[in-house]
Amino acid sequence: MQNLLEIGQIVNSYGIKGFLKVVPFTDDVTRYDNLKTIYIERNKKLQEMEIEEVKYHKNLVLLKLKGIDDINDTLQFKNCYIKIDRKDAVDLPEDTYFIVDLIGMEVYTDEDILLGKLVDVFPTGSNDVYVVKDELGKQTLLPAIGDVIKSVDVPNKKMVVHMIEGLE
Repeated sequence: MQNLLEIGQIVNSYGIKGFLKVVPFTDDVTRYDNLKTIYIERNKKLQEMEIEEVKYHKNLVLLKLKGIDDINDTLQFKNCYIKIDRKDAVDLPEDTYFIVDLIGMEVYTDEDILLGKLVDVFPTGSNDVYVVKDELGKQTLLPAIGDVIKSVDVPNKKMVVHMIEGLE
């Protein structure tokens, strides 16, 4: 398991006082209120930054970081990703997982047939959809619902699914 979780991407600056405009990768955007520090990944290096202030604008998070005091300071962070320590992550409800923990899982049917590896997760509104790809490149789309997803073993990177009619 990865120790750092990606929770957003800086897409631009906001105003002239050094705020960063962030697209959140989390269901609960107010979770930024509880963070004291974040890591910004820039040029494949992590930089720990202290949060001074958090605001919200439409569906975006506006972050003011210590030492970033004007619009010129913000330019270096455009398109960078924000990460946090796993210990700072929110507690997930039962049968809910971080996407980073699902990617790369081997997916088997309940008849012990390997479908492939989980390569992507995308939200559809009502439920997520898991994209599974086999070694030949064939994709299978699986709705993340109880009738289909039977077990998820994060430590062993294994998922068992039931193939209901229409999925194959």
